[in-house]
Amino acid sequence: MKGQAVTPRDQGCLVGISFFILGLGTLLPWNFFMTASLYFQGRLNTTEWSNGTVVVRKEYYFNNWMTLLSQLPLLLFTLLNSFLYHRISEAIRIAGSLVFILLLFMLTAVLVKVPMEEDRFFSVTMATIWFINSFGAVLQGSLFGLVGQLPQKYSTIFMSGQGLAGTFAAIAMLLAISSDADSETAALGYFITPCLGTLVTLFSYLILSRLIWVMAFCVTFVFTVTLSVFPAVTADVKTSFPGKWERFFLSVCCFLIFNINDWLGRTVTTFIRWPCKESRLFPMLVVSRVVFIPLLMLCNVQSRSYLPVLITHDVAFTVIMAFFSLSSGYFVCLSMSYAPQLVEPKDAETAGALMTFFLALGLSIGAALSFPLRALV
Repeated sequence: MKGQAVTPRDQGCLVGISFFILGLGTLLPWNFFMTASLYFQGRLNTTEWSNGTVVVRKEYYFNNWMTLLSQLPLLLFTLLNSFLYHRISEAIRIAGSLVFILLLFMLTAVLVKVPMEEDRFFSVTMATIWFINSFGAVLQGSLFGLVGQLPQKYSTIFMSGQGLAGTFAAIAMLLAISSDADSETAALGYFITPCLGTLVTLFSYLILSRLIWVMAFCVTFVFTVTLSVFPAVTADVKTSFPGKWERFFLSVCCFLIFNINDWLGRTVTTFIRWPCKESRLFPMLVVSRVVFIPLLMLCNVQSRSYLPVLITHDVAFTVIMAFFSLSSGYFVCLSMSYAPQLVEPKDAETAGALMTFFLALGLSIGAALSFPLRALV
């Protein structure tokens, strides 16, 4: 997308939709922190009784500091971006900024559940606001440069998305307030929303630039399936041969089998690389691994509440575990190695860094899904 303005092929308005979402994502940091000012003031401006009257223990002037520490990095990093754009690739500036914004939003969501002394909470929050708006400035400047190379209608769509960011944050706050949950849970739900919004924004950019999104999906899905049942479900499988073997069953048939075959799956990609990186069969095979979830849930898992035991023999469980772990290692290794090959050489390092993020994302989603899946057994 360098040089003269070109009209991209916009099948199904995908380019327009992507730029609208990207515009929305650029102003999520400012709008979500600004709209949540009551939450922050509630945690900071604690009160106490003194001589029969309620007094504020310390005034932090949160809104003043938030505004200053949001706009200063916007000024500084927008200026810095104008000097560094030819030294750092577009992909690194845009995708990298979105990844760091997502991580900072996740930190803010986690802090909702972390008790913290007011001064320390104020310092951490101000640092978060500074850094999240710094990355937001780089993101916004880079996207304006990108959209400026396209026909004018895409600039309008992009800025329309920016205009909706404030409404999006306000609606999220209204939903959090109107929920029946306690204030802490409502705040957690509120800050999870921009995490999801930023994640969708990142995917929109990957689709728009055709950067590695198939491999990003594959590595995320592989680890989602793997961690959703291993070890949360598989570690509760019991042998059908009680006795001395029972002491060794779990260590051998669950953990040893998994780790050996996962290693074999990764190692065999040195000699066999099938399907090829451009094949549509590759993501289909990755998705087909979802079959291992019901198979392992129907093994002899104890204790159980809902599902029947249909696979009782130790050999059957061991064979399922072997293919489950072998395919996990194989497809993870192929996804991670294919991704840098699908982009231009200058973007290979960015692709590798992004794949590490999606690997961690898959681990996190899988770990979260393990709770409801174990409860369903």
